Amino acid sequence: MTTTSSPRVRMSRRRRIALIGGIVLAVLAGYVTWSNLRPVALTSSIEIDAPADKVWRVLTDLRAYPAWNPFVISAEVTSDGGTLKEGATLRNVLRDKTGDTTFTPTVLAVTPERELRWLGRIGPGLIFDGEHRFELRPLGPGRTLLVQSERFTGALVPFVVSSLRADTLPQFEALNRALAQRATALPS
Repeated sequence: MTTTSSPRVRMSRRRRIALIGGIVLAVLAGYVTWSNLRPVALTSSIEIDAPADKVWRVLTDLRAYPAWNPFVISAEVTSDGGTLKEGATLRNVLRDKTGDTTFTPTVLAVTPERELRWLGRIGPGLIFDGEHRFELRPLGPGRTLLVQSERFTGALVPFVVSSLRADTLPQFEALNRALAQRATALPS
């Protein structure tokens, strides 16, 4: 004996599947929205016994990164004729205890002696975004406060927040110390 479902029963199954699919999509959309409204921010700062122009020269001399930078071990502008400017694409190689990672952020701001900022993404957006910022604040003659920060958003961020704080923040601090050492060693 063969049992067949009536059209009414089949329609009911389709509606249930559509309803379940809609609920799953709504939950995912809600989660992504929630995770993007709750960014994770890391900040590290250091006072440097050098004027902002010297600190800026070290920060923006990307070719010299392999010689002094323990975190961003390589950086280059891969667009715009190699000019570091808003809208340019970078190729950065980061080194941490797990190895090297390459990413290609987009430069958001280049304000000489004040700010360098870029946005790196994993995936098409809303998955894992990091907006990295270096801010230089003059403290008086021959002194600068360097504030390095990153604001992380995206669906994956809640799953890696402890790693960001435990592993990435110390890398920011190491970069700041190395940059300060290099800037203070530069001739005037």
